[in-house]
Amino acid sequence: MKALAYHGARDVRFETMDDPVPQSDRDAVVKVTACSICGSDLHIYHGHGFSEDVGFCVGHEAVGEVVEIGRAVSRIKVGDKVMLPAAVGCGACRSCLSGNVANCEFGAGACYGLSARLQGSQAEAVRVPAADMNAVLVPDGVSMDRALMMTDAMATAWYGARRADIKPGSGVAIIGLGPIGLMAVEAAFVMGAHVVYAIDPIAERRALAAETGAIALHPQDALETIREATHGKKIECVVEVVGSDATVDLALRLVARRGTVSVIGVQQSKRYAFPLERAFGAGLTFRAGTCSVPEELSALFPLVQSGRLRPEKYISHRLPLSQGAEAYRLFEAREAGALKMVLAPG
Repeated sequence: MKALAYHGARDVRFETMDDPVPQSDRDAVVKVTACSICGSDLHIYHGHGFSEDVGFCVGHEAVGEVVEIGRAVSRIKVGDKVMLPAAVGCGACRSCLSGNVANCEFGAGACYGLSARLQGSQAEAVRVPAADMNAVLVPDGVSMDRALMMTDAMATAWYGARRADIKPGSGVAIIGLGPIGLMAVEAAFVMGAHVVYAIDPIAERRALAAETGAIALHPQDALETIREATHGKKIECVVEVVGSDATVDLALRLVARRGTVSVIGVQQSKRYAFPLERAFGAGLTFRAGTCSVPEELSALFPLVQSGRLRPEKYISHRLPLSQGAEAYRLFEAREAGALKMVLAPG
């Protein structure tokens, strides 16, 4: 099959790789009809990935059609249209069955495309372990584009907003307006936020957030503007979607006393000097971590089916998989309005 393989910093190649095959009776093989690039893929692209491996297939957001199943697979069948959540679990323990694959009790939790351990989905086909759990049937009323966005980006945005304790009437700030940040802005409004401040240095992305009703701010202006608007109280709920020390620090400066900061940006530094004394004195709640996609889908499916959330509108580019290297270049450079880059095999 053809796939995108990582060979080093800024070296993603469209090349031939071995066809995926089931490795157990519980596995399936899915023919990928569309896949997309996630912001966290750029960590690998920059050469600061999650393993020392090279030559593995990248990517962890995909939808497709089941083409092969193991003898123990019973919930899906050949021909089914499925979405593949970014991370997988064993599908048998209590944590995985509750949707929390990150806490798999058998240590089977893994993400596609981070290393050779589990090959990625920016490919013509992908092996799905424990397929009865890790391949999710696309529900009626959910297009394949919407399903693709829910394999990671939309689910992560919802997770970040949910863990910021957003309630009806909350004031919210979203720091970072890439695809996940823009989706988090919409999620905040759906959760009942009365005001959302959308913060990013890129004017085009601020304009997109403003179209949804957010107050768009440059990071240099955010703290002063929010202090003035709230008479010094600042904001109750902050979602950080970048992962840099500077943006985490801004989140902690924007949050009100007894407020909540939710950090979902993949961290770019090994250590951060957390201001514990200030956080303790203000009674802050600070949460950080990655999303377990299956845990969020029961809430997201009806919202997407009804059109309350429309994550597909942040798809900016559609390219063939063969142009994957160019897609990565555009995405990294944020050229031509690059947001969600969707790649089509074949």
